[in-house]
Amino acid sequence: MNLRHQVLPLLMVAGTAAAQQLPQLSQYVSQDYLYNPSVAGSRPWFELRSAHRYQWVGVQDAPRTFMLSATTPVGRKMGLGGFLFTDNVGPTRRTGFQLTYAYHLQLTEKLRLGLSLSGGLVQFLIDGSKITFHDGSDPVMDDQLRGDVMPDATFAFLLHHPNYWFGATAPQLFNNRIYFFDEQEETLSRLERHYFATGGYRIRFSDDLRLEPSFLVKYVSPVPPKVDINLTLNYKDILWIGGGWRSNDAIPLMVGCWLKKMFQFGYSFDLTTTGMSRYSQGTHEVMLALTFGKDRPAPRTKAGITPPAAPVAP
Repeated sequence: MNLRHQVLPLLMVAGTAAAQQLPQLSQYVSQDYLYNPSVAGSRPWFELRSAHRYQWVGVQDAPRTFMLSATTPVGRKMGLGGFLFTDNVGPTRRTGFQLTYAYHLQLTEKLRLGLSLSGGLVQFLIDGSKITFHDGSDPVMDDQLRGDVMPDATFAFLLHHPNYWFGATAPQLFNNRIYFFDEQEETLSRLERHYFATGGYRIRFSDDLRLEPSFLVKYVSPVPPKVDINLTLNYKDILWIGGGWRSNDAIPLMVGCWLKKMFQFGYSFDLTTTGMSRYSQGTHEVMLALTFGKDRPAPRTKAGITPPAAPVAP
């Protein structure tokens, strides 16, 4: 087997050995659909949300992520959603999209179970012009973009209640192998199966003030699980502030506002807690959202409208 068939897969493996392949967001509560597609249809509005993340500012070729999502209810029990993304890390670029169908079952008067299945395409590229090898006698690749396009799928479930939520997600179900050359017969590179678990609780001090602790657990073998814990204080569904902790990574600080119950803005800054802090000026993340629609009538079971699993207006 040619040297390039041995080395190219290792470029991807080396890049993911100490981290997960999928992009991470500090404002995962406001971007809950991206981590659990069963969110689609759990709220009575059409929602359009974007995420812009600039990681490790000051470090060359550091991750840059953009994600755009949309969700809407269909009747009382179903939801549709979709998202597209691009994630750039050094010479690699990952882009893709998925579409979601979700169905919500009424378990009790206020508790619902959402089940969803998502499918789409993902493209993984390596830009050879950005890679330099010390031994040029057997070039690993040319200066072109090399990569592969493959199908992808995600399954998720979500238990949602006016006071709490819990769910789990399994992205990259197909576990596809990535081939960078048409004639390549073997590869070590693949889209590894990931597993997410999310949850949170709403502590209401008054009609105007509530506290929302939440968590996100991310796991992909053989990397140890990574845990995000956030604590958000919400005032009148107009303003929120919060902070968090991400294991072996960073301390996010967040602030956001909701204008006329239609436009939402959120900003977070990650204080890096690893050795990268010597080189990085931190991580910036911006969330923008638009919501349209009114609260739909309560179901005949008299269940209350489930507020979003995010710091937005119920």
